Amino acid sequence: MADFATPARRPVNANYSSGPCAKRPGWTLDALKDAALGRSHRAKIGKTKLQNAIDLTRDVLGVPADYRIGIVPASDTGAVEMVLWSMLGARGVDMLAWESFGEGWVTDVVKQLKLEDVRTFTADYGKLPDLNQVDFDRDVVFTWNGTTSGVRVPNGDWIDADRAGLTICDATSAAFAQDLAWDKLDVVTFSWQKVLGGEGAHGMLILSPRAVERLETYKPAWPLPKIFRMTKGGKLIDGIFVGETINTPSMLAVEDYLDALNWAKALGGWKALQARADANLKVLADWVEKTSWIDFLPVVENTRSNTSVCLIITDPAIKALDDKAQAAFAKAVSTALDKAGVAYDIGSYRDAPAGLRIWAGATIEASDLAIVTEWLDWAFASQKAALQAA
Repeated sequence: MADFATPARRPVNANYSSGPCAKRPGWTLDALKDAALGRSHRAKIGKTKLQNAIDLTRDVLGVPADYRIGIVPASDTGAVEMVLWSMLGARGVDMLAWESFGEGWVTDVVKQLKLEDVRTFTADYGKLPDLNQVDFDRDVVFTWNGTTSGVRVPNGDWIDADRAGLTICDATSAAFAQDLAWDKLDVVTFSWQKVLGGEGAHGMLILSPRAVERLETYKPAWPLPKIFRMTKGGKLIDGIFVGETINTPSMLAVEDYLDALNWAKALGGWKALQARADANLKVLADWVEKTSWIDFLPVVENTRSNTSVCLIITDPAIKALDDKAQAAFAKAVSTALDKAGVAYDIGSYRDAPAGLRIWAGATIEASDLAIVTEWLDWAFASQKAALQAA
């Protein structure tokens, strides 16, 4: 590896994990100094902070005034599970999946809930299923941005405005970086640890008036544990949506989320965050265009994520290897960058095709990404030479 010149520049931030993601630029522990530690989340100080988190979420994301926003347990996964178990079964369901998390929701609906009237539309990593097949007289469950495949829906144009069913959208790596079509979405979920770089364990649940109506008029045939219940006596439990959380939240994590939201608001809200993510994607796209050994995993350009950017190694010598050897080579590239301390956690997801996954959300600086591409070229050349010498 000494035969290859080490890049002279180093990124300020080396954190490129797709969750938990990098903190906002300039973040320090001092941002948490006002956390309500040791205080009850049901005390005035705790409820005020939780309500502020909900209000700022609405402000920064541009959530319609008549949509309800709640803080729920167990990250985005908890929010999605609450919805699947509480709302589905009232009518047929169309499930869309093109990566591991979407496939997980299919498993829950088909094998755990065991709903009978389910249609599943899937696509291989790098592609979207045919969205024209979807029937919006049925409920529809999908991820807006596939975190493990780097494939997103390009917009909400494919969703019927006049629909009978509910649209249930897992937006965990899309919220704050992509233009969510609120008028086309009835349920939106996400977690704090993605685009805003917050801490894990807490999920966000956003409900349209149509979704609230479903909750208040439909009772599932199966029992619901307390952690999934959003109604009582046929009425929405309002407390969930004004900061009275189902279980005890981390007030330290809440403070961190408030810090991230205030940073986002000062920048100009979700549009400013999207612009930062788009600029980051352009840095990587410009590098890919001039680099012969790498390409995007997503096939269609307007479906490429501007947050979880997934790449595959296309060098002929590496492509000639068997799948196991290709995966080992990709891991060697990411390990070299990890050891150099310039880019942590950029290996592809365990179920995805062998390659690299680089977080490019709003907390990442484009100038840092430009430097990382120099290190990527170094790591590839070094590891290829080592492979050929072995």
